Amino acid sequence: MIHRFIPGLSGFPTLLLLHGTGGNEDDLIPLGKSIAPGASLLSPRGEVLERGMPRFFRRLAEGVFDEPDLIRRTADLADFVRSAAETHRFDDGAVVALGYSNGANIAASMLLLKPGVLSGAALMHPMVPLTPERLPRLAATRVIITAGENDPIVPPDNTERLAAMLRGAGATVELHWAREGHSIATDEIDAVRKWVRETGLSSEPDPVSI
Repeated sequence: MIHRFIPGLSGFPTLLLLHGTGGNEDDLIPLGKSIAPGASLLSPRGEVLERGMPRFFRRLAEGVFDEPDLIRRTADLADFVRSAAETHRFDDGAVVALGYSNGANIAASMLLLKPGVLSGAALMHPMVPLTPERLPRLAATRVIITAGENDPIVPPDNTERLAAMLRGAGATVELHWAREGHSIATDEIDAVRKWVRETGLSSEPDPVSI
């Protein structure tokens, strides 16, 4: 899988950066550096193309996912993280996802289908990716979800349902609402930065804003 890896400080977790539709392995690097100084950054490029735009899994229409493909791609991404940990020599037990839109969706899918791969996740504008037959055990997992009150793609009740699903699995979930639509708002970045500091990812108390 095409990716970028930027090593961080010893003892700090690795931030798995997962871009949105049409993004690439470079898109979230500045955000990752801003919100989690000290963390290693692992940023893969989605391998599915939709009209030339990279994604992490296929969809049938806006908000309608190809579930078999999602399940397969989720397993592939989990395998990639484990393989990358060996290649780049980081702790595969301390990986926190930072995903936006399509990237947030596959990160949520990893939490639900591959528990243990991620120790936490910051999900920016995610949807419920799927409903597993059985909820995993996520008691030690911390999650923040950021969403837009005026998001034309993700209805608020879908966001609330994902938060409830993850809480039902035992995860500690923080939900932050911004007034904007589907784009990432400044207050969302601030909320994720604060959450990251509380999880011990950041080496600086007040990193410079991007």
